[in-house]
Amino acid sequence: MSETRVFLLPDLGEGLTEAELVSWHVAVGDTISVDQPIAEVETAKSTVEVPSPYAGIVAELHGQPGETLDVGKPLISVTPVSVGAASVAQPAAEPVVEPAETELGESLDEPADTPAQAEAEAYREEEKAGSGNVLIGYGTPGGHGVARRTRARKASSGGSVSTLPLEDGAADGGPAADADVDLSLLRTRVPGRLGAVISPLVRRMAREHGVDLGELPGSGEGGLIMRRDVEAAISTPVAEPVKTKPAEPQPAASPVLEPAAAKPAETQGVDARTGLGIAARRPVKGVRKAVATNMARSRSEIPEATVWVDVDATGLMELREGLKSGGAQVPGLLAFIARFVTAGLKKYPELNTRIETAEDGSQEIVSFDGVNLGIAAQTDRGLVVPSVRAAEKLTARELDAEIRRLTDVARQGKATPTELGSGTFTLNNYGVFGVDGSAAIINHPEVAILGVGRIIDKPWVVNGELAVRKVTELTLTFDHRVCDGGTAAGFLRFVADAIENPKALLADL
Repeated sequence: MSETRVFLLPDLGEGLTEAELVSWHVAVGDTISVDQPIAEVETAKSTVEVPSPYAGIVAELHGQPGETLDVGKPLISVTPVSVGAASVAQPAAEPVVEPAETELGESLDEPADTPAQAEAEAYREEEKAGSGNVLIGYGTPGGHGVARRTRARKASSGGSVSTLPLEDGAADGGPAADADVDLSLLRTRVPGRLGAVISPLVRRMAREHGVDLGELPGSGEGGLIMRRDVEAAISTPVAEPVKTKPAEPQPAASPVLEPAAAKPAETQGVDARTGLGIAARRPVKGVRKAVATNMARSRSEIPEATVWVDVDATGLMELREGLKSGGAQVPGLLAFIARFVTAGLKKYPELNTRIETAEDGSQEIVSFDGVNLGIAAQTDRGLVVPSVRAAEKLTARELDAEIRRLTDVARQGKATPTELGSGTFTLNNYGVFGVDGSAAIINHPEVAILGVGRIIDKPWVVNGELAVRKVTELTLTFDHRVCDGGTAAGFLRFVADAIENPKALLADL
């Protein structure tokens, strides 16, 4: 009899080691198909649906909603359809017939011409062709190297359960990748969903032409990346900035988990330090755990310093009002400031770097050819920082569209690991919370973060006379290892001057 297949929780990107199970989309006894969403999980970065790489009958669900599962541990067990049909059709008293071994090392209890056998054969052919209907590109923590072919063991007469890790888009015995396949190409993602699987031919074409599959939207069913998508990317100049429209907000379809009821205070005991009763205990997990880990690491590793300045933003406000009178769509204030920031980083590139420490303790300052501008966004799940890639190539209007799109997908929990983990400098608009300033913590491994406070009316001296102006505060926190105060102050003053007199900067943009 064929073995029950155990699907392990895959690495959901960026080396994450765990995920919280939000909900199951299937139940024990359900018949599922390949690539059918079986569960929704929440990582420290996003919420995604996990599709099944197997077709068959759900035998066991390895976890309850709200439970945190480790990557590489069992998620679901699936019994192939042929096994389920055979176990029902054959009486227990019948003699056991020695099954024939298939190419996958499995045994089949049905004749080759049964519907279940035909379905299994078609499924194997899909896997061999890299059809895009199976999940690829994941591994357990610490796994490195080239994907290898996995072959299931022949089942014993008593039956057994085997753990079959999927590799290179093939399930238990499909064709393995060539030794020169770049593993980064196997980790293909689409927003909020795993399984943008591509054929070996398309992967090879992308590798040979330097196309980043992680950034390529698929035109096939379910976001599948097709050959025509790669060909279009090859023929499109990469230096051409792409104008993106803000994503239309969509109603959240994910089920809402009922919060676990806190135990009464008397059952939680008394706190030894304060003498107060403990009302509840809440585990640190998900986004909160990721934020806590990253902030603690930043404060422990980075010798940070902070400089700030009050800025008269009246000139920028008047510029926007003038543009509005023309009837055109006008970028938001944050988009203009983002454009000033990218121009400032071009003049002061030390703040757009990263410190790398080798095993022997030696350090290097790594500079980048471009700016991935992170935008701090507060969501229901916690603070996340999606980044505008190649922001220095975009106009204020294009920055505005991309900032709105990223903020929207981040709040929906659908931002991809690439969007959330590729920033080189962060812009934080905490003025929306009604505060003037903040000694922000640097988003490790970046080396600087610029904060913008609220814009309010304040008395300001203009041409020797007191006037009421629109004033904000800019705060720059920087890593003192990469530069000194003169560089930080120069950058901050550049951005402040651009806000106060934006027309004077237009000649340089």
